[in-house]
Amino acid sequence: MKKPLLALALAGLIATPALAALSEGAVAPDFSANGYQAGKPISFHLDAALKKGPVVLYFFPAVHTGGCNIEAHDFAEAADAFKKEGATLIGITAGNLDQLQIFSNETQYCSGKFPVAADPDLKIASAYDSKLVVRPGWSNRTSYVITPDHKVLLAYSDGHPDKHVDMTLNALKAWRAAHPE
Repeated sequence: MKKPLLALALAGLIATPALAALSEGAVAPDFSANGYQAGKPISFHLDAALKKGPVVLYFFPAVHTGGCNIEAHDFAEAADAFKKEGATLIGITAGNLDQLQIFSNETQYCSGKFPVAADPDLKIASAYDSKLVVRPGWSNRTSYVITPDHKVLLAYSDGHPDKHVDMTLNALKAWRAAHPE
């Protein structure tokens, strides 16, 4: 009787993604990454983006996977709302990088509305403690809102993609209301 319960408990732990270690108020590590927007190569540098305003950085496990497809579509649908709040949006992944260029332009996913960048060696995910425990080599599903002073306003980890857009957009709107230009 105890062995099945122990096995069930361990399975639950394994299925639970790691939580984001960067807490609200922490300094967001600077990084540069190459990727694509609308199928075209881009180079992204956090420090440069923060000079224009806040950044919504979301890590996703892998290109062309169920939850990641949903999440990219949801962020693409909300891209104009993020722009309205003066934010730069970027997705970063370590999984299925050979498909990143196509994914960046597909209308059912990113629609070319925001860049997606590659993290092939998980250096960025490691700096943000966003590595997927159950699938080494892939990023965890974690979203951050980073203010222009490099502070983490929101760190949200959840393996389900359905609340990432709302959580980041609501945090951004609250910050913007407190920091009108």
